Amino acid sequence: MIKAIDIGIPNSLAFRVSDSITESDVSETLAQAKLLGEKYKRITIYEEIESFKGLEFSAVLEKLKYLVNVGISNISAAAILTDKQWLQKIVKAEDKIFRNIDIQCFSLEQRDEAVQFLNRYRPEKLD
Repeated sequence: MIKAIDIGIPNSLAFRVSDSITESDVSETLAQAKLLGEKYKRITIYEEIESFKGLEFSAVLEKLKYLVNVGISNISAAAILTDKQWLQKIVKAEDKIFRNIDIQCFSLEQRDEAVQFLNRYRPEKLD
């Protein structure tokens, strides 16, 4: 399940992940990302991963469609909060792959630090 949360940053897509992720979860989250991208030149991502039990294959396909149609060039930074070691390794690898996005990993207890990190990326409205 993906649940939208408010971290007080207008150009940030913020959400909490728990249990399994469905195609519907991904569709709704990507629709929110698209709307933010239409409003701001650059957006940020805040993702708290409380637990992760799986991902529907159709959810992966939904994400790939988004990447093909919209892309990731408007994402400035991402803060991923998790206490799972294997996810922390994936985040480090993603930071090396996506060089134009500042990706940082935080523990679940470092919520304030993660929000401060994303606050450095001020919103820019599109004209």
